[in-house]
Amino acid sequence: MRRYGAPEVLVLEEIALPPLAPNDVRIRSIASAINHSDLEIRAGHWPVQKPDPFPYVPGLEVVGEVVEVGAAVRGVRPGDRVLTMMQGLGGVRAERPGGYAEYVTAAEAAVACLPPEVDPYDMAALGLVGVTAYEGLRRLGALDGRRVVVTGASGGVGSAATAIARAQGAFVIGVVSRSERIEYVRALGASEVLIGSKESLESSLGGDSVDGVLDTVAGDVFGPCVSALRPGRALSLVGTVGGHEVRFDAWQLLQSVTLTGYSSESLDGDALREAVAALGAWVRRGAVTPPARRLMPLAEAAAAHALLERRGVEGRVLLVPSLC
Repeated sequence: MRRYGAPEVLVLEEIALPPLAPNDVRIRSIASAINHSDLEIRAGHWPVQKPDPFPYVPGLEVVGEVVEVGAAVRGVRPGDRVLTMMQGLGGVRAERPGGYAEYVTAAEAAVACLPPEVDPYDMAALGLVGVTAYEGLRRLGALDGRRVVVTGASGGVGSAATAIARAQGAFVIGVVSRSERIEYVRALGASEVLIGSKESLESSLGGDSVDGVLDTVAGDVFGPCVSALRPGRALSLVGTVGGHEVRFDAWQLLQSVTLTGYSSESLDGDALREAVAALGAWVRRGAVTPPARRLMPLAEAAAAHALLERRGVEGRVLLVPSLC
């Protein structure tokens, strides 16, 4: 990107690789997932936090194979398959060029090794949305035997959260915006799927009926989700695709419900490695089904952004350099 704007500002260019610092790892990309944040940054809604941000390489995450390591690196070696995300990779901080690239350079502290038995495309499809869902659900406490609502359950974070909550023994109520997404969310493990208008949730959930909410939407569905919480339970907000302005009955706070949230901007290396290990173990056992994925060539990043803006895909879009 050399400016903000429509998807067409994304163009494929050749640039020189930066030198490796002693603690750096060079990764040959297998796949880089597109996130909602990438669209907002590209459009200029979330400006890059630099006085002179361009040229800018988007992408908050990448799964790939280590090809070179710095002199001080001890935890990974060439040939390892790894995942890296956030911690200044792309994003609004843009401390390093992002994941939309054939080669990505990251600090060793921001890298997690993948279990060797797990398909790297499965882990790329989970990736940041899986880690966000994992950390967001942790804010709800123990899930086994609990009734948990996941809003935006057919989206990236929502579909991962649905599968992860089910793997932890929860009865999952998935909330979707369109009826054609119902079967997809059921296949991820949801026991019940609702159409997510404010009115339908007020009618379907009622009050004091659920033990936790993982909310990726906010907006109009936030209030009914707060009202549905049983006393002492929690709502964890991880996204606001429905709008950041919300309304809820303040009386609910007197019922000792907790309203909290999680942002991957706070992700550190230890949390990343813990989450990747847990996700990999669930995928290997078949307890978690990764979100649906669509592979597209890295050179078609603009078309991929346009597709996502039309909401023309379930699950995640992965940019793959080898398809170019």
